[in-house]
Amino acid sequence: METIKGKKLLWIAVGAAVAAVLTAAALFVSHQIYDRKKSNFSGRFELYVYPDMEPSAVLDTILASGKVLKPASLKRSFRRESTLDKIRVGHYTVDPGLSSTYVARMLKLGWQTPVNLTLSGSIRTRQALSRKIGAQMLCDSADVAAYLFSPDSLARFETDTTRLFCMIIPDTYQILWTASVPEILTLLKSERDRFWTTERRQLARKVGLTPEEVSILASIVDGETRYVPEQPTIAGVYLNRLRTGMLLQADPTVAYCYGYSLNRILKRHLEVDSPYNTYRYPGLPPGPISCPPKSCLEAVLRPESHNYLYFCANPAFNGSHLFAATYPEHQRNARAFQKALTDRQRAKASQKNG
Repeated sequence: METIKGKKLLWIAVGAAVAAVLTAAALFVSHQIYDRKKSNFSGRFELYVYPDMEPSAVLDTILASGKVLKPASLKRSFRRESTLDKIRVGHYTVDPGLSSTYVARMLKLGWQTPVNLTLSGSIRTRQALSRKIGAQMLCDSADVAAYLFSPDSLARFETDTTRLFCMIIPDTYQILWTASVPEILTLLKSERDRFWTTERRQLARKVGLTPEEVSILASIVDGETRYVPEQPTIAGVYLNRLRTGMLLQADPTVAYCYGYSLNRILKRHLEVDSPYNTYRYPGLPPGPISCPPKSCLEAVLRPESHNYLYFCANPAFNGSHLFAATYPEHQRNARAFQKALTDRQRAKASQKNG
């Protein structure tokens, strides 16, 4: 009797063990299926992994996002894929459709998502360009500046410190966040080369300039106005001056000579001895005085055809200019602006004192 009872207990134990194994196997399979196949994220989020971040801190950052549906699944995947042993530095986008296993592998193998590198606004110095790049990329702005100030480094891009801004067209570029300075400049150069199509090169020849000279003149147009509709008119003025042998006499080039530190350009400033001073030296300066935007490049390539040689600010203070073909006409326009400026300053002073 006891033998029969013992056998019963044995079969019960065996059955329980089999059931436990089957349950564990089923649980393992379900975990595998979920971890590898099912989406484990409720929303999209951006993740930046810095060089000094520990893998466990990266996992904690993801869990703290509030977008993980099953934290246990993500932890399992990190352990299974050995992601906790090594995570690559970079920028990653976690989308709702991704599985835990995919994200673990993505971080381990460095499947980065490119970032937007936006070069816009006023970029008038290499320091300013360095700061813009450093603020958006992993590389430090000081390292960027060191590279941009090195003639040997720039030589590989067929440029130098004088002509660097001929190679850079302000725009938004997609690139890996971890890209090195040479990789960033390689992208910028390739996009510059893409801009200079056969058609644009033909337009440059038509106005009597090389592509680099177009960039130089475009930088002066940029210094004169940000009012895009008027840029082709101003480009036409400077091209007329070049064709007639006049000095360009562009105030932005004088501002460049003083490192853009002047609040107002006075007559004595026009005497500065620099090849960039277009009040003293004929023709175009040696290089661009800023990174000219596409609108200014296009303005030089497609200038307005007219006989204007002069322009001054509009007394309406609306950002536009008054243009003239003769110097006496220009003097009248200039006097009108100066009178309006004086009246405006007196009105402000009266309000302040009142």
